[in-house]
Amino acid sequence: MISYICVMNSIKTRYFIFLSYKGTSYHGWQVQPNSITVQKILDEALSTILSEKIATIGAGRTDTGVHASVFCAHFESVSPDLPYKKNLIYRLNRYLPKDIAVTRLSKVNPDAHARFSAVSRTYRYNISRTKNPFWDDSSWFIHGKIDVNSMNEACGMLINYSDFTSFSRLHSDNKTNICRIFYAVWEEADDRLGFTIKADRFLRNMVRAIVGTMIEIGTGKMTLKEFEEVITSKDRSRAGKSSPAKGLFLLNIEYPDELFSSG
Repeated sequence: MISYICVMNSIKTRYFIFLSYKGTSYHGWQVQPNSITVQKILDEALSTILSEKIATIGAGRTDTGVHASVFCAHFESVSPDLPYKKNLIYRLNRYLPKDIAVTRLSKVNPDAHARFSAVSRTYRYNISRTKNPFWDDSSWFIHGKIDVNSMNEACGMLINYSDFTSFSRLHSDNKTNICRIFYAVWEEADDRLGFTIKADRFLRNMVRAIVGTMIEIGTGKMTLKEFEEVITSKDRSRAGKSSPAKGLFLLNIEYPDELFSSG
């Protein structure tokens, strides 16, 4: 049983904690009943190492099997100087399992929020063109010809729109399906394809739905005109099936510099 230090009426300090994780063994980021999640494991590690009850709030929700090269969460602590505590990140990483790693801890302003203060997020989706056991849990294996040029034309169409209802998980609790996409491109190297997309926000399942639909273009099952009609229809049933979670990585999250406290 873990014992925590209880400090009454203490002024707490807010922190951003940056981490990376391999999502294969987890039911996503967010705490769920009777499931092992990244948030649950991280909260336990922080609470144990800091000897106080810690509850993190993440930058978003990643689904079961999705990975993060960069993820951010915020939490509050009674300690005002955590980034300067000797070996703190090392101690956290020793406690955490091998598929979760803390990379940075920063003091932030009291109103800084890991989710709502983010100005952009970048995702990457990996596709392997040959069977490779070392890529199996981090990419989607697709055999056969894929027209990358046509898929990049579809990327150009995405930039022209802002309502992505057609690529949103059904019955989600989104207040709005409006997103601003800054950048989207497919790149091919050796036996792999990579799709990189950057936006101010993403809907649940959005990237995987876009990838699954674009693969239909690349394999000749959907025309570019039909793809544009999918977007304008605002109908999830018109889009393709979602691509497997294991190929998706949260690549980066950007925040305004002024959020980070120098104190």
